[in-house]
Amino acid sequence: MEHVLVAQKQSQASRAVSVLPEVGLCIAGLLLFYVMPEDLGFATRILIGCLFALSLDLVLGYAGIVTLGHAAMFGVGAYAAGIFAVKVSGDPLVGLVVGAAAGAVVAAISGLLVLRSHGLTSVMITLAIAQLLAEVASKWRTLTGGDDGLSGITTSPLFGKFEFDFLGQTGYFYALTVLILAFAFLRRLVRSPFGLTTVGIREDRERMSSLGCRVNRHLTIVYAIGGALAGIAGALSAQITQVVGLTSLGFSHSAEVLVMLVLGGTGRLWGAIVGTLAFMVVHHYAAAVDPFRWMFVIGGLLLVVVLFMPGGITGAIAALAQRFKGANK
Repeated sequence: MEHVLVAQKQSQASRAVSVLPEVGLCIAGLLLFYVMPEDLGFATRILIGCLFALSLDLVLGYAGIVTLGHAAMFGVGAYAAGIFAVKVSGDPLVGLVVGAAAGAVVAAISGLLVLRSHGLTSVMITLAIAQLLAEVASKWRTLTGGDDGLSGITTSPLFGKFEFDFLGQTGYFYALTVLILAFAFLRRLVRSPFGLTTVGIREDRERMSSLGCRVNRHLTIVYAIGGALAGIAGALSAQITQVVGLTSLGFSHSAEVLVMLVLGGTGRLWGAIVGTLAFMVVHHYAAAVDPFRWMFVIGGLLLVVVLFMPGGITGAIAALAQRFKGANK
């Protein structure tokens, strides 16, 4: 009987510990809300950027698929959710599903091309697909608004009760909740046999293939999941800002999220969040000081991280923690 009680207590303690990262992310989100009550629009963009960077981390950091066109899935998700809101329904949750489906479909179809090539060819295909989609969005003015962007998006109250207010409080907590759920999903995914297989393919593709793993099919699924998450980030952006522009599909958007990930550290979910926070805060304040030379600051920060922190900011923190732990033994 005593053994059963001990096992139950250990199981409860294990469950409590397993949700600590999500609790930490929730507390961080609440702190951000109270630190920036006058600038919730910017804080919400940080949360959406974190989700977008997490989707890229799954694709690049865990699966090793190098891409310069990840904004394609974000932009398609944003346009799909925006058009759905304009033409069909403004229900935000259904809009998220539409955005996720659009991102996943584009990723799955483009993945068939991207994953059959390697190296520079693969990178160029990702870039070409994003540019192709941007060109389609630009020319299809009757549906997307072309260069003027898609406007007229109205978002219905969340669960029929919570209006998207002018101050942005509903939008903020909506984005925070979606981010926490996506983070929890990804934590469990990367620790599952599916996630460990993904890392195995990144480390040694030929060996995993010789062990019977269907590498291309596995990577296509990972790419589609990453596309779905990027599509959700795009849908969130469309629903909260109520406008979608061509920049959501642009190369600069893909490059920025890549820089965020490198700053925070690839292959670490917290790296995507820390890198996004660092990039957007530095960008925000540097652009306020000098709107024309803020990239100089971002470039300097990126140089410091690449030269002195190969694992990104979170990698450097982990190394320091390991050294501190070793010194105390």
